[in-house]
Amino acid sequence: MTALSQPTAIDGYRWLKNDIIRGTYQPDEKLRMSLLTARYALGVGPLREALSQLVAERLVTVVNQKGYRVASMSEAELLDIFDARANMEAMLVRLAIERGDDAWEAEILARAHMLSKLEASDASEHMLDEWDQRHQAFHSAIVAGCGSHYLLQMRERLFDLAARYRFIWLRETVLSVEMLEDKHIQHHTLTEAILAREAARASELMRQHLLTPIPIIRQAMVGKM
Repeated sequence: MTALSQPTAIDGYRWLKNDIIRGTYQPDEKLRMSLLTARYALGVGPLREALSQLVAERLVTVVNQKGYRVASMSEAELLDIFDARANMEAMLVRLAIERGDDAWEAEILARAHMLSKLEASDASEHMLDEWDQRHQAFHSAIVAGCGSHYLLQMRERLFDLAARYRFIWLRETVLSVEMLEDKHIQHHTLTEAILAREAARASELMRQHLLTPIPIIRQAMVGKM
């Protein structure tokens, strides 16, 4: 009988990051080591490694050099991150249209189709994760055509910074059939512009698309803060 493998610092990092993004731990909440060790079945050493990585990613802050808290969230940070993401994604779309080949176009079509199939179904709680995965895959397929490893790394960093805010938006919209239909229209229009190689139009559509969540997130944050 094979023994079960023990959780590692990497496991702890992934679990804790996911819980922070999903709001299991609220902004500014103290992360008590005793509770974390019990929840994740990890020792203090691996947990400190995980927390140090999350500090580097600005999801956790150090308190007086000896404790940890979930990083704050604010409207100013929301606006800054989403503006940066929108402009970065718009630039990457323009580059991808200039450099992308037929295989790139085919991948976008495939990902758009997969996303639309899920959007056409009835919204329910269990589909939120699946929808988000397909949504991310669609956007990743678009920007992959830019051909720049370093720009894509920068994009991923901005995505991580936006993760907590994005999850609020997902909760507020993906479970709404009406809002899902609006997303479907946006994605269809964006895909058409990209495949037509209309760089300026596609770039602006993408920029506006990534700014769309801001009012929804702001309103949700007002009710929580």
